[in-house]
Amino acid sequence: MSKQQQTFTLSGVSCAGCVSKIEKSVKAVPGVDEARVNLADRTLQVSGSVDAGDIQSAIESAGYGAEPVRRSERELREQQRAEEQRHYRQLLWRSGLALGLGVPLMAWGLLTGEMMVDSPMQQLLWGAVGLLTLGVLLYCGGHFFSGAWRAFRHHNANMDTLIALGTGTAWVFSMLVVLLPQLLPEAARHVYFEASAMIIGLINLGQALEVRARGRTSAAVEKLLQLQDPTARVVRDGREVDMPLEEVQVGDRLRVRPGEKIPVDGRVLDGSSLVDESMLTGEPVPVKKAERDTLSAGTLNKNGTLLFAAEKVGAETRLAQIIEMVKNAQSSRVPIARLADKISAIFVPAVMIIAIVSALIWFNWGPDPRAAHMLVVLTAVLIIACPCALGLATPMSVMVGVGKGAEYGVLVRNGKALQQASNLTTLVVDKTGTLTEGAPKLTDLETVGDGDADELLALLASLEQGSEHPLAEAVVAAARERNLDLLPLSEFEAITAHGVSGTVDGKKILLGNRKLMQRENIDIAAWHERADELADLGRTAMYAAVDGAAAGIIAVADPIREDANAAIARLLRLGLRIEMLTGDSSATADAVAQQLGIDRVHAELLPEDKERIVGDLMAQGQRVGMVGDGINDAPALARADVGFAIGAGTDVAIETADITLMRSSLHGVANAIELSRATLRNIKQNLFGAFVYNTLGIPIAAGVLYPFTGALLSPVIAGAAMAFSSVTVVSNANRLRFFQATEVQ
Repeated sequence: MSKQQQTFTLSGVSCAGCVSKIEKSVKAVPGVDEARVNLADRTLQVSGSVDAGDIQSAIESAGYGAEPVRRSERELREQQRAEEQRHYRQLLWRSGLALGLGVPLMAWGLLTGEMMVDSPMQQLLWGAVGLLTLGVLLYCGGHFFSGAWRAFRHHNANMDTLIALGTGTAWVFSMLVVLLPQLLPEAARHVYFEASAMIIGLINLGQALEVRARGRTSAAVEKLLQLQDPTARVVRDGREVDMPLEEVQVGDRLRVRPGEKIPVDGRVLDGSSLVDESMLTGEPVPVKKAERDTLSAGTLNKNGTLLFAAEKVGAETRLAQIIEMVKNAQSSRVPIARLADKISAIFVPAVMIIAIVSALIWFNWGPDPRAAHMLVVLTAVLIIACPCALGLATPMSVMVGVGKGAEYGVLVRNGKALQQASNLTTLVVDKTGTLTEGAPKLTDLETVGDGDADELLALLASLEQGSEHPLAEAVVAAARERNLDLLPLSEFEAITAHGVSGTVDGKKILLGNRKLMQRENIDIAAWHERADELADLGRTAMYAAVDGAAAGIIAVADPIREDANAAIARLLRLGLRIEMLTGDSSATADAVAQQLGIDRVHAELLPEDKERIVGDLMAQGQRVGMVGDGINDAPALARADVGFAIGAGTDVAIETADITLMRSSLHGVANAIELSRATLRNIKQNLFGAFVYNTLGIPIAAGVLYPFTGALLSPVIAGAAMAFSSVTVVSNANRLRFFQATEVQ
């Protein structure tokens, strides 16, 4: 069986302990390379050569449910949204019923203090309340008890175990008081039915709020999915037919009208239009599309009708790959989460031991009524220690952070890259195509005396039309921009390391360096100083001669990107050291670096040199990020702590990099670093809050404050604290949705 990636929806998953058990069980299946559970959306992603049935069996043997995802991403999201709505309403209903019983009972106890069983009549009344509470426990909290039973059958313990034990113990003790009060001292004949009902109600309410907040964390993927129309207009046999997107095949001809979204990736066959690609590239200005131009799924056709051929469909489209990358990154782990994962794996058993030990201490050495105090401590410790917040602390922040990055055109491949980007100290930047446009342009054209510049350019462009050199393309492109006609060319010759010559319109034309002019005895002494000035500016100067006499000088350069200066300044403000790597000449590299304020330059490099320099910097203790766009950058991108690939670059660079920038702008790097730092701050806040909650909560529930206050923590308050700790973590993670970069260009 070939290697593949499979996705499963999970049921019965309640905490980080469940995550570790599922991953451990699935990884034990032969053929599984990697298994990752996303607690935030209850999904499992498995990579490897393994049958889906084997994975399901492993998950079920661990005590959980799983269903393979065989629907499209759109259908899956719609189903998840509908399921979340149904679950949200169900949790609210259960919470309302449980609190509807628990609140009046608690009010009765607070107002009258009559929660004791001292007579047959009280036995009868509280017995009826006990049966009513049992109904609430089974109906409103049945999922906790069934989850605990499944875990017990598979020799596991999870959040459901703690809730079931806590509420169940309170109810059993209360029924013992009702049925056999004579077994207990009078001071211990207190019932705790309100605690069981209130805890179930509050936890259900907390989970409802968590589900509602959790639904907002996947907003980025939802937006990307909304870019896809469910149907496409296919032209077959001369007729236009609307058909489901899943049925479109490579080679089909499709028509898209003004205001419609491009359904699949393709190439224009006929028509022209402006296409808004901002959701994919971040570029706000619509791009003109005409015959032979490429189209990307999800982009918006603005004002013309286009007929195009489908080249990539389904999961192969650029948009589908972006969605998949975002999903994979959202389910990945950041290194900072390892401690939380290790703690969560042993947390529930440890809490059960702490609860029992605390209860025994109170029962043997505590003040009277010992049995009542023992019950309160046991229940409070079990309830307050549920590690929900700890399990959600990291994945919720990663999910929102990665999604926010997608909105900025920053595609993070995994959680490790998201964390490491926040710690970078040095940024190594390729020059061509990253700091510069990557396409040489004619920057200067000067003629001898009062010569006509357009006439000279027409002659030189006519000569260069016979060359495939990038500098020649810049000259020809400049002539076309000025609408100059190219003249017939004959006797063309490319002179290695010198330049080119040929006959244009009966005139002998030369274009090249100083060596070419000297070989042909052309006097260019008057242009030497100007040529040196152009070289200092990072431009390649070439001398022109017509019929044996100097005619002028031209310069070609790869222009610096318009926003490069601002982006470099922004990166420097972020505390990064910038170093430029390039295979270009030292003179050109120094000129570009000087204009951008970069004082560390490495020029005339081979691909292996770039990788070596990155390695040297890392060996010096620097945390290095590498930005590049070409095949020659791939080794350095792979070697760096974090590789940033310019989205307009080659597929090799994008596949090698940890973070892909959909726009060809270094502002994307700054956005990624700022977002990474914001996400890591958010994760640390969540982890700190969760650790503090459990670290302080357990001792307080165990009664360490009793000598000072004379009171124990109510199990009801413990239940409320546990329920809303998860809501706090999810809400804090959602603050990342309002992240704004300091400067978006």
